[in-house]
Amino acid sequence: MFPRGGARLPQFAYFLRGAMGRIAPLRPLVNFIMPASKPASLLKFTAPLLALALVACSDSEQPAAAERTIAAPLPDAVANATPTGIKPPPIPAAPQVQAKGYILLDYVSGQTLAASNENERLEPASLTKLMSAYAVFHALKDGRIKMTDMVTISPYARSQDGSRMFVDVGTQVSVEDLIQGMIVQSGNDATVALAEHVAGSEPVFVDLMNQYAQQLGMVSTHFQNSPGMPSPEHYTTARDIALLSRALIKEYPDYYKFYSQRQFTWNKITQPNRNGLLDRDPSVDGLKTGHTTSAGYCLVSSARREDMRLVSVVMGSPSVRAREDASSALLNYGFNFYQTRQLYPNKAPVMTVKVWKGDVAEVPLSVVEDIYTTIPRGQENMLSAAADVPDPLFAPLSPEKAAGQLRITLGDQVIGTYPLHPTTDVPEAGFFGRLADDVKLWMR
Repeated sequence: MFPRGGARLPQFAYFLRGAMGRIAPLRPLVNFIMPASKPASLLKFTAPLLALALVACSDSEQPAAAERTIAAPLPDAVANATPTGIKPPPIPAAPQVQAKGYILLDYVSGQTLAASNENERLEPASLTKLMSAYAVFHALKDGRIKMTDMVTISPYARSQDGSRMFVDVGTQVSVEDLIQGMIVQSGNDATVALAEHVAGSEPVFVDLMNQYAQQLGMVSTHFQNSPGMPSPEHYTTARDIALLSRALIKEYPDYYKFYSQRQFTWNKITQPNRNGLLDRDPSVDGLKTGHTTSAGYCLVSSARREDMRLVSVVMGSPSVRAREDASSALLNYGFNFYQTRQLYPNKAPVMTVKVWKGDVAEVPLSVVEDIYTTIPRGQENMLSAAADVPDPLFAPLSPEKAAGQLRITLGDQVIGTYPLHPTTDVPEAGFFGRLADDVKLWMR
């Protein structure tokens, strides 16, 4: 560890004194055992003491790390999509539509493409049944109920006003039929019957609905009943309904087919799906209508064209035609002027960074989900990515804990941030490895 030869020992000791003197907690010790006036002939006695102090410090608490920004590479398919020097096409403003509140977002990336009063509390009417269905689907997934279960219709379920499936008191109806009655026919009676079957009573089921709303981040939503009947404390927002719709499509794809079903017959009564966009636009495959006198006309639509899916929520329109026209205009706007691109696959390394005091010198960092972004068409060359990483980054590191943050920027606007995780465990280095990195850090 120490240089051999008397001629080099004083030089090494002065080197140690200089290094240790830069560490504030050790300055008193350095000045005591090796003052600047100490004769060179005595340095051979003080150099080992300084070295021991350095050894002790190597296992002390790590200094607070600053943060540095590192440019991250984009996939070639994205970076080279638009030739350099080509001016991006203009993007018009979103269409003005007749609605108290609306939002248009991309299903995969979750990015908002157009919105107005999207956070204003509004009555959802039968859009409530999206959450009722979400809770029913959750019970099916957990195995608490089955599609083939036969549900006895209670007088309370049969007594519901508004749109109905027309089930009769005391009859038994399968869960699958009730789901079609709730979704296709928007039956309030079918919805309450399902609520009672899942939770024993509608009030308990409504409590489940509100808990699921909290889990999904629907921060401005509160339900009072399962069908969506008007009530002072029954409200949501266009943004919250969009979050719910996105979760419903993602988590329960096997049941999504019911939202594009054109009609359903029960008790010799055939009722069509009230979502008129299913017939007007072949790319539309869901989701739900809603209407009361106080809520106005509401519509949640989802459409897929090529490899892009959009979700639009329109609330408080003045008529059936107005809600359909508004939804159609928003969907066409999104598909015509935006595109969704994958930037990084789940677990794929994004970049490699330096690690200090580890048993390896570098570690790749990766994202822990598929990263997509939705941008105006023709603006790929305005995309950039950068990572904010602690500097220095110390071992030990684990794939379970983030070691940095990835920022995706379009021009000068940050459009997404995502945690970066090490792709593998990085244990601490041995004693001498940590000591060597300490010296390097103190001297840089």
